[in-house]
Amino acid sequence: MKVTFASDAATLTGNLLHPGGDGPVPGIVVAGTWTSVKEQMADRYAERLAERGFAALSFDFAGYGESGGEPRDVESPERKVRDIHNAVTYLAGRPDVDTGRIGALGVCAAAMYMSANATEDPRVRSLALVAPWLHDEAICRENYDVDARLAEAAQARAHWERTGEVEYVPVVSGTDPRAAMPFDIDFYLNPARGGIPQWPNRFAVMAWKEWLEFDSVALAPRLTGPVLLVHSEDAAIPDGARRFHAGLGGPKEFVWTTGTQFDFYDQEPAVTTAVDAAEAHFKDTL
Repeated sequence: MKVTFASDAATLTGNLLHPGGDGPVPGIVVAGTWTSVKEQMADRYAERLAERGFAALSFDFAGYGESGGEPRDVESPERKVRDIHNAVTYLAGRPDVDTGRIGALGVCAAAMYMSANATEDPRVRSLALVAPWLHDEAICRENYDVDARLAEAAQARAHWERTGEVEYVPVVSGTDPRAAMPFDIDFYLNPARGGIPQWPNRFAVMAWKEWLEFDSVALAPRLTGPVLLVHSEDAAIPDGARRFHAGLGGPKEFVWTTGTQFDFYDQEPAVTTAVDAAEAHFKDTL
């Protein structure tokens, strides 16, 4: 069912998938990749978790999709972490959810944001990170022209502060070198997969600074609760996931499987492998 809840000054819209039955059940907050809307992959994982006995909440972050908030389509880790915290508050406040058994599942970049919230939110008892994008400065410099992106971000932010106009580039494009991902990626460009009308394929240039300077690998020692990672050598930055896993401060499990990064968004067997692992992990730790 469609739900709404408050996060700072914005009203967020989500989908709550509940297994039904008598009494409260464990709850899982679910979020997807950077720039994504809930329909692209979060809904899929939420639906699958609900089939397995969990109340799962997928939602659009502030400024994205059906949620309120301005400016739109700005990839702000800080704002997304606050949104996750408020999503946990909403889910934990429901009478059909067991407040003492709350977990979180993050796909790709949401692994960073879920982890950041969990370091300061004891209500989140367990994490599952699927195809996690986990970066620090070294990884960013290996994957981006960081100095050029930071210069572009500074100019774009100054323009926004002066005029209120947000400068956008595509998230994905094989022809625009300024795109956040300057490649032809079928998942994002194919209407039968993630290239859906709800997703505008635009990236706010001023967001580069906060994104590139967000060090998620450094979060690992502060996570003392159980953490599952599901990843593949053929998915995005496996070295970041390895380093994050090595630094974790509590119980941890790493499931290495096969598949590209984008397979974990909507393709089999990658999705079922991840959901199976998450189900077992959450049933053992919540």
